[in-house]
Amino acid sequence: MKKLINDPADIVSEALRGMAAAHPELRVDLPNKIIYRRTVPVAGKVGLVSGGGSGHEPLHGGFVGTGMLDAACAGEVFTSPVPDQILEATKNVDGGAGVLHIVKNYTGDVMNFEMAAELAAAETGVDVVSVVTDDDVAVQDSLYTAGRRGVGVTVLLEKIAGAAAEQSRSLSEVADVARRVNANGRSMGMALTSCAVPAAGKPTFELPETEIEIGIGIHGEPGRRRLPLVPAAQVAELLLEPILADLDFTGGDGVLAFVNGMGGTPLLELYLMYNEVATILEKAGVAVARSLVGPYITSLEMAGCSVTLLKLDEELVGLWDAPVRTPALRWGL
Repeated sequence: MKKLINDPADIVSEALRGMAAAHPELRVDLPNKIIYRRTVPVAGKVGLVSGGGSGHEPLHGGFVGTGMLDAACAGEVFTSPVPDQILEATKNVDGGAGVLHIVKNYTGDVMNFEMAAELAAAETGVDVVSVVTDDDVAVQDSLYTAGRRGVGVTVLLEKIAGAAAEQSRSLSEVADVARRVNANGRSMGMALTSCAVPAAGKPTFELPETEIEIGIGIHGEPGRRRLPLVPAAQVAELLLEPILADLDFTGGDGVLAFVNGMGGTPLLELYLMYNEVATILEKAGVAVARSLVGPYITSLEMAGCSVTLLKLDEELVGLWDAPVRTPALRWGL
């Protein structure tokens, strides 16, 4: 295992120190491993808190800033943040309009965010609503999940719900937008290689050079099946077929097509994959209204990609286009 690290036990803390140094517009609470917008709390605005295991960067800390999250809690690598972290973040972003928790559907994340919400209500009376993302069509249950896993839609939801919160919408209105995004998004991923968790020092799973894994999760969970290596055009078909079968994406105001890199795949290949995805969607009668290409929800150095489609309407398009300024997404400001 070759990694740019010092002691594996310190990787998250040292990365957060680097983030604080690189982005002075953020405030990083190192003891609690929380990344904040420097301006929080914002009076009268719904606060948005998310988080999860480290190793998926830029999710979630890279999406803290104007137009997206108010705080992100960083767990250890591939490990949920603990309730005390989430509670601290929730209290500090509350500007009087309540707090929305955005939670990926992994058992530890759901349990710890639920516990933190209960503690926040009991200690401070803050109104907390949780929205859980479960957009992965690959498998119904996994090593870490009851039901579908939360993956690529999480990025899109944080952007769109963040824009709604910037418009001073109520907590129930922001939560409704978030639920609509989750209900209208589907994802599917694949791997060319495994990744190596620093503390383990070896690949999470073995994948021969001549094979690919279809339907993997972001923690190296097994997917639907293993296949011989095939050209990108066939990979795109394997990813899109179950997505298009799960939800009708035709009509309306088109879709947002998101081709995501898992951490070790160059943009050259991701744009090639996007071209294959766009070709298939055109043949399927699915109009692409917006796109996103890049490594936005990763799995350390895993090579591979995922595809997310989000069915759009006029309101969601406007919220997606709204200004955003975070380390990983920025436009319009």
